[in-house]
Amino acid sequence: MTGRFIAVVGPSGVGKDSVMEGLAAADPSLCLARRVISRPATLGGEAFDGVSERAFRKAEDDGAFILSWHAHGWHYGIPQSVALEVAQGRDVLVNLSRAVLPQAQALFARFCVILLRADHDILAARLTARNREDAAEIKRRLARADFAMPLGMPHQVIDNSGPLAQTIATIRQHLSQTACDAGQSNQKMMP
Repeated sequence: MTGRFIAVVGPSGVGKDSVMEGLAAADPSLCLARRVISRPATLGGEAFDGVSERAFRKAEDDGAFILSWHAHGWHYGIPQSVALEVAQGRDVLVNLSRAVLPQAQALFARFCVILLRADHDILAARLTARNREDAAEIKRRLARADFAMPLGMPHQVIDNSGPLAQTIATIRQHLSQTACDAGQSNQKMMP
């Protein structure tokens, strides 16, 4: 059986990377996709492969990515190796843009989406604390926090305003109860 492609989406500062790392630590059968991003690795955040914009565009032209997109002034790519992991039966957690969810859904039979949410004040505090964006960029990111999901996209809403361990437990419970197939319904789960 193929693995599940588990897209983790949500606004900047919601804690996608922390949640994904916590899930992988709690369940070693989960694989974390490592994104390629056209930003310097010195800016911190998630573990990613930082490349120049020129190198990114060449890799994209060469077919190195199963999915790619542009957001917040950077280019993001999901390596082709993720499809191989899923084909080999591994469940893969992928930090994904909501804009490319329909493309991802078309690629994977066992596809599900975890939409993380957090209170506006918590998002603002987290963005400020990570010290990667200036005040104007934080304001732009907060304005996009309620960006709509693609119409009809099945997803599970998880509130990540509270303790990380609680969020991870809630998601693990959800993942244990779903095959992540096309019949997944939109639901809200609060830790």
